[in-house]
Amino acid sequence: MKLICGASNQDLASIADLCAVYAAAGVHCVDVAADAAVVHAARLGLHWARQRTGSSPWLMVSVSDGSDVHFRKAVFDPELCPSDCPRPCERVCPANAITADRGVEASVCYGCGRCLPACPQQLIHAQEHQVGLEGLSPLLQELQPDALEIHTAPERGAAFERTLQAVAASRVPLQRLAVSCGLEGHGVTPADLARELWTRHSALRRLGMRPLWQLDGRPMSGDVGAGTARAALRLWQQLRTIAPPGPLQLAGGTNDVTLNLLQTLEPSTLVRPSGVAFGGMARALLQPLLHQAEMRQTTLRDWPTGWEEAVTLARSLVTPWLQRG
Repeated sequence: MKLICGASNQDLASIADLCAVYAAAGVHCVDVAADAAVVHAARLGLHWARQRTGSSPWLMVSVSDGSDVHFRKAVFDPELCPSDCPRPCERVCPANAITADRGVEASVCYGCGRCLPACPQQLIHAQEHQVGLEGLSPLLQELQPDALEIHTAPERGAAFERTLQAVAASRVPLQRLAVSCGLEGHGVTPADLARELWTRHSALRRLGMRPLWQLDGRPMSGDVGAGTARAALRLWQQLRTIAPPGPLQLAGGTNDVTLNLLQTLEPSTLVRPSGVAFGGMARALLQPLLHQAEMRQTTLRDWPTGWEEAVTLARSLVTPWLQRG
């Protein structure tokens, strides 16, 4: 089980709390942006949880071999907004990153993109936010993560190999290298995607790396509804018999109904996903408490009532999967 904090999320206080809470709830891995300040915040949260619960999840960082929706932030000039605008962008933002006076708070925005079509004036645009290949090796040496995730896309095999070479050059010992890819927005079939993953598998094995395949059903939408959970499961069903060797992890749209949907397939299939990752849903569950902690000028870790409530909520998502084995 993995917590996805967001590949472009730089809300340091929330990241520390999210990592602490979900570590205490029992996740095996937390995934954060490949950013020194973010990794420091994540380690603060993990250390806090380890001292109190003994839990010690892997710390994973995410990078990309090209342009990717996970590595972007929304941008607009609030001075251009009409005074009578109903500001639907604020209502649809799950991170509360948009305010009337400042526009988009860059550190809080994690690039879900829901504000882009919501703006009636079409003032909002997306801005790339990711690590360049030339700086990847020294960055990994600095961060020393336990695991790494590379977001890739069809027809980027050469870019993926260059990224792998930079990873290998860092000489950071990784417990696992995850590869994240999906169908949406790429215009390919499941068979096409499987062929792409097989090329990634060949590149990984040449370097002696152990792959994990993160199937991105519907990116950054787990807090939207049951339809996204169905999309995540559908991708796993389409890939499970034709994907290359390695664990298959559900992601991109996973939420609190995913397990029930998966159980409707059993015992019709004996093959099960090897893991699950929660991003939008995991953050949405705790967002009200994170906001209350901010209003109190404290953190969930230093607010006993908020901490207990947060861990209870996190366990409601995590424990059923842990009990399932």
